[in-house]
Amino acid sequence: MEEHIPCSLKQSVIFSHKVAQLSKALWKSVEKDWQAWIKPFDLNINEHHILWIAYHLDGASISDIAKYGVMHVSTAFNFSKKLEDRGYLTFSKRENDKRNTYIDLTDSGKALLVKTLEAYQPSTYSVYEGALPIRGLYGKFPEFSELMSIVRHIYGPDFVEMFETTLEKIENDFSEENGKLMLVEKIKKPSVL
Repeated sequence: MEEHIPCSLKQSVIFSHKVAQLSKALWKSVEKDWQAWIKPFDLNINEHHILWIAYHLDGASISDIAKYGVMHVSTAFNFSKKLEDRGYLTFSKRENDKRNTYIDLTDSGKALLVKTLEAYQPSTYSVYEGALPIRGLYGKFPEFSELMSIVRHIYGPDFVEMFETTLEKIENDFSEENGKLMLVEKIKKPSVL
């Protein structure tokens, strides 16, 4: 068990206020930019996030969607259902797990997610633009190791592992071609004779 160093009530309030204020400011910017990014695809943030998680997990339970999407189970189910109605997901039960409902991306759902990634424009993301001076100064983007430690203690190591897996999957599954992200399997490779 970890030993906690006690801090004053005043320090606790100041820390909590900093995190709340900074998180709210960042989220407001991310939310606005994310909504603008996916609006042409007739998606909302929850729907896009569900497509993203289903892609990374190669199928996921509704509980997984709720956990990794940081949303209530009913929200995960309701938005997944809307995506199913539009032909982007399928619902199923697993032979070895009849209690949970699982979702899988359809080919249309995967194609839609890929289209959203191909349409991403870094210059329209305020947080990205705001981090460029740090990258210019240090040669890299912020690492967020302290924030990751906080998240790990709140949501557990599975949450952080899933997050790291999504980053690896983006790295492995996508390539940058002419300033756009492209799914590696979609990039035409020249034939070798």
